[in-house]
Amino acid sequence: MNKKIKSEAVDALFDAIMCLKTRDECYSFFEDLCTINELLSLSQRFEVAAMLKQHKTYLEITEKTGASTATISRVNRALNYGNDGYEMVLGRMDSQASDAG
Repeated sequence: MNKKIKSEAVDALFDAIMCLKTRDECYSFFEDLCTINELLSLSQRFEVAAMLKQHKTYLEITEKTGASTATISRVNRALNYGNDGYEMVLGRMDSQASDAG
């Protein structure tokens, strides 16, 4: 965990996110919290992370997501040297998909 972002305000934000129960609730909250561009940027990074985990090339990722090579590199660096947040969430999503399928 990055100690630079650890604060009561960030804790409160994360507590609020953990209260959300449905996708519709997420849309309502995040549309109020973020600008459209911020939300689209976050979703793009998440899509890039998923594609990198699937061993897609930068060219494939750029073509599908429109992400710049700088964004792809930043996400790739987080996957390789970050706090394993992407790994944790993507792994849980894979498990849930396997359980449901």
